[in-house]
Amino acid sequence: MKKIWITGAEGHIGTALLELLEGVEYQLLPTDIHEVDITKIDEVTQFVYVNRPDVIINCAGLTDVRACEEKPEEAYKINAIGARNLAVAARRIDAKLIQISTDDVFDGDDDAALCEFDDAHPTTMYGKSKYAGEKLVRELTDKHVIVRSSWLYGVGSYDFVDRVLDNAKKDGKVVLPEDEISSPTSADALAGFIECLMHTREFGLYHASCDGSCSRAEWAREILRLNGMDNIPVISAAENTELRPRFTLLDNMMLRITGLYQMPDWKTALADYFSTKKGGAHK
Repeated sequence: MKKIWITGAEGHIGTALLELLEGVEYQLLPTDIHEVDITKIDEVTQFVYVNRPDVIINCAGLTDVRACEEKPEEAYKINAIGARNLAVAARRIDAKLIQISTDDVFDGDDDAALCEFDDAHPTTMYGKSKYAGEKLVRELTDKHVIVRSSWLYGVGSYDFVDRVLDNAKKDGKVVLPEDEISSPTSADALAGFIECLMHTREFGLYHASCDGSCSRAEWAREILRLNGMDNIPVISAAENTELRPRFTLLDNMMLRITGLYQMPDWKTALADYFSTKKGGAHK
């Protein structure tokens, strides 16, 4: 029975993975900061030597963009040093490390979709710290897969989808930028790809976002439509207030050329999220 250590198990991807893998032929080892603090090498080392996981999936991270800007050392401690500690531990026990990363490693200045062979140029502290984590993983263990995704939402924690619905109910409107472009990706869809990776001998860098693209405002309109709230206006913000790059649409080139996996369309995944995780659309 394959042992799977999931760090950051209480977040979006961790929660989705636990729901997907529970009851299957795996021994799941879910932890969050209360059980194992990945920034502390002694805790990480002790955990891997006691439990000997076959696969380590690092879902832990400081993902609050504003918090990363305000506390850059904390961002690097969690997003870079935490990844380093897991990479060192994975190499020592010959485990496969799956590191979750982000589209924010790109600067967002161009209008073309970005593939795995495009150079990263992060401009935000969140993007810089996550990219530092990527580089450390590459340097410290051969058996790794870095998975970049975009605009994640789903079970596990409060997110953009919840915020849109709450603002619509509270204010009777939603104000969002029309010029921030990427692809909403459900945690469930990404978890499916991660499970696939667990069984392959694929290594390296993969982009894994849902197919298609939209702006933040377009995403909000679809969220409202699926919840029977089409009458709520989505107003274009005068400027981008999200502290995120403007255009970070990911091209899943490696998925296409390896034929490894097909991510769903973002609208289909969003509809599935509301039907399966919310018990139907909110009214």
